[in-house]
Amino acid sequence: MAYFVMCIIGYLLGCSNLAFLLAKAKGVDLAGGGSGNPGASNVTILMGWRLGILVAVHDAGKALLAVILAKVLFPDTNGIAVVAGASCVLGHIFPMFLKFKGGKGFASYIGMILALNWKFALIILAAVIVITIVLDYLVLGTTFTVISLPVYLMVTSAGWVAITAACIATVVIIAKHNVNYVRIWKGTEIGLRSTMKREHRVK
Repeated sequence: MAYFVMCIIGYLLGCSNLAFLLAKAKGVDLAGGGSGNPGASNVTILMGWRLGILVAVHDAGKALLAVILAKVLFPDTNGIAVVAGASCVLGHIFPMFLKFKGGKGFASYIGMILALNWKFALIILAAVIVITIVLDYLVLGTTFTVISLPVYLMVTSAGWVAITAACIATVVIIAKHNVNYVRIWKGTEIGLRSTMKREHRVK
């Protein structure tokens, strides 16, 4: 019952989408530009890094909240925190209020890691920043992040429930980013440096 309750709570929290609300308020078509997704990265591309950061904080925060709620409500249930966080990530990717067409889940995944172990999260964030700056593409840092959590859970013997939940979220996120790898291969992916140059020209 505890797993079911936190799956529902986590999923509903994940369905909250600030990117969609901001785009609607500003008359921006997220589906028709950039990556085509209602998430932080596409908001950054189409509406600037300030709103992109705001959306990223919101998306990370809802997963962080899901994990904290799981820890508070069911402190003795093995793996429940990861189940709640993973459910939030899936809610962000497949929100029922947006016809199951949401963002790609990276910021929410970071929020889940942050709530599970903030020290590990800071290490991962630092690695993502370095990878993104050096290689220019956020998707490469994203892939490193989502693979790191299941490995971390295996090394720390977190249990099969937590590992399975993390693996499901990881596989879905990697699948959602497949189009980014195709664009990198074709040379049409918008990189970090291109985004920053565009923001500078707007100013």
